[in-house]
Amino acid sequence: MDIIGIIPARYGSTRFPGKPLVDIGGKSMIQRVVEQCKKSSALKKVVVATDDDRIFEHVKELGHEVYMTSPDHKNGTERCHEALKLVNDSYDFVINIQGDEPFIDPKQIDLLASILNRKTEIATLIKNIDDIEDLQNPNVIKALKADSGLALYFSRSPIPHMRNIPTEDWMKSHQHYKHIGIYAYRVDILAKLVTLSPTPLELAESLEQLRWIENGYRIRTAITPIETVGIDTPEDVEKALKQMQL
Repeated sequence: MDIIGIIPARYGSTRFPGKPLVDIGGKSMIQRVVEQCKKSSALKKVVVATDDDRIFEHVKELGHEVYMTSPDHKNGTERCHEALKLVNDSYDFVINIQGDEPFIDPKQIDLLASILNRKTEIATLIKNIDDIEDLQNPNVIKALKADSGLALYFSRSPIPHMRNIPTEDWMKSHQHYKHIGIYAYRVDILAKLVTLSPTPLELAESLEQLRWIENGYRIRTAITPIETVGIDTPEDVEKALKQMQL
């Protein structure tokens, strides 16, 4: 199977405008993301999809492939779909890699690719939750899966709710999972996802993947042991720099 990695990179951000171009240890964030993705053995090609001339020119100067996409896209899924149409080649799957994770491990991309087959519609990664604070943090997205690996639900709330068990004992009573925001889409499924309208559960939780589940699409999951570090605020850059020094 041929897989393309697409990295959506917007300039506009409420909390951190221009973050794809922020310097992290001598390299821009988007440069680090691209370089990490290109270490994956699963990707035939890696491209950046942006809506900003500054990011476009920067990535182009670095010698990487980049495409200008509409500023009107509501999410990375739509941006990936447009970029795929601009690429002059055909692929079986698209892997959508977050443009704000400069230290994404290529092994995570390879793991996600390893669970793809002709019947796979959508796939993503989850990770064990080992900290009660993560379980209770609404910014850490929780995931439920079936024994088959298919995702059942995603939520900002702790799921499942452990009835009649003290909150401090939840971690001992059940293995909870958090969602790692990297997606693989079969190309024909991606074309259908971008036509869907927002759904009640999606609007309630503000989670796009619930739109897909509500419309009957199946999301396969794989469990990764690797933690990810996203950059959402200027303060996160300082944390990332400290991590580089470890």
